[in-house]
Amino acid sequence: MSSDFEGYEQDFAVLSAEITNKIARVPRLPPDEKKQMVANVEKQLEEAKELLEQMDLEVREIPPQSRGMYSNRMRSYKQEMGKLETDFKRSRIAYSDEVRNELLGDGGNSSENQRAHLLDNTERLERSSRRLEAGYQIAVETEQIGQEMLENLSHDREKIQRARERLRETDANLGKSSRVLTGMLRR
Repeated sequence: MSSDFEGYEQDFAVLSAEITNKIARVPRLPPDEKKQMVANVEKQLEEAKELLEQMDLEVREIPPQSRGMYSNRMRSYKQEMGKLETDFKRSRIAYSDEVRNELLGDGGNSSENQRAHLLDNTERLERSSRRLEAGYQIAVETEQIGQEMLENLSHDREKIQRARERLRETDANLGKSSRVLTGMLRR
C-alpha cells in the first residue's frame, strides 16, 4: 500500500516540476505557443489533482497508527498544489494582460495593481479556507477518538460492575458458610 503511495509521490513530483517549468516559460513564449502551453498546463494541473486524490485514498486505507506521517506529507503536497495553481493564475493574468494590452494598446497599470491586489486577497482567502478545513478535520478526528475512549470506558465500567457483583455474591456465600460452620461447631 505504501509502495502505491510512493509511486504516486514520484509521479506528483515529476508532474509538479514539469508544471513549474512550463509556468515559468509562459510569459516568454509567442502568443500561439502561449495558448498551447496554457492548455497543456491546465491538463497537467488536473492530472496532479487526480494524483492527489489517489494519494488521499491511499492514506485513508493506511492503519491509524502510521497514518500521521502520510497525512503530513499529503498536507505539504496540497500546499504545493495550491502554490502551483496560484502561480498559474498569475501567469495567466500576465498573459491575458499582455493580450489585452496588445489589443487596446495601453499600459493598464491601474488594472495590474487591482489584479495584484485581488490576487493577494484571493490567496489570503484560500489560505484561510485551508486552515479552516484543517481545523475541521482535526475536530472530526478528535471527536472520533473521544467516541472510542467513551466506548472503552463503558466496557471497563461494565467489567468493574460485574466484578463488584461477583465480589458481593462471594461475600454473601462466605457469610453463609461462616454461619453454617459456626452452627456445626456448636453441635
